[in-house]
Amino acid sequence: MRIAILTAIGLMAPWGGIIATAHAAVIADKVEFGGEGITLKATLYKPDGPGPFPVVIGMHGCDGLINAAGNPFARYREWAERLSHAGFAMLYPDSFGSRGIGNQCRSPTSARTAQAHMADAYAARKWLLTQPFVKRQNISLIGWANGGVSVLWAVRPNSKARDTEPDFRSAVAFYPGCNRLDRTAWSARIPTMILIGNADDVVSARVCEKMIAGARGRSARATIVIYPGAHHDFDQPNRSVQTHTGYAFSVDGSGRVHTGINPAARADAFKRVPRWLER
Repeated sequence: MRIAILTAIGLMAPWGGIIATAHAAVIADKVEFGGEGITLKATLYKPDGPGPFPVVIGMHGCDGLINAAGNPFARYREWAERLSHAGFAMLYPDSFGSRGIGNQCRSPTSARTAQAHMADAYAARKWLLTQPFVKRQNISLIGWANGGVSVLWAVRPNSKARDTEPDFRSAVAFYPGCNRLDRTAWSARIPTMILIGNADDVVSARVCEKMIAGARGRSARATIVIYPGAHHDFDQPNRSVQTHTGYAFSVDGSGRVHTGINPAARADAFKRVPRWLER
């Protein structure tokens, strides 16, 4: 199914709110492709025209990809629109919906989803490499929260696909949990950037900073940007900082966390991420 998401002032997109800018339509398709023992459902956004385009695979967080209305959450739509206007296509595998599971933010087993997420990223890459609109040498990864964790697992040297096809070009992880990765002496085989807030109480910016420092000298370029005063989900559109309880993971172990927008961090990320992907 194809939907043109119009981002001109005064036009309402079929999937909800729009960005009030005078850009051309962003085309969204529902697609399916094979994963590890599963048919993966996904949403593909791409600029108008035949391409070929650089592509970003987006790995969703613990709340999943699809909202109650059956549409991708506003954060993922907005990132797809922003990157499309910068010339990128974006593919979001629906790792939870494809497996019939819902929100995992309060599930103690949510850490296990990182491995399935990582397999889905490679399945998405395999499918994209067969598509004529794709620049085969320019497929990158972005992940949010536990989707960011899966991205960091996927870029390790020993996680490279055993084929002769082009590897991922670069990666971005928004506010990932780095504890387990740090204990495994993490490093990256491709340029990788972490964006996280120093007020994040779901995951620890300090641990991620330590992990990046430990990878120096045995890794591709890896860097971290820590935003002062920013909480988890700082790039969420129009969502003020809220308090939640019962989360499966929190820095202090209480399950009480804060999530929501930080305008300065969000604005910087929208500038920084396209530049990183274009390098």
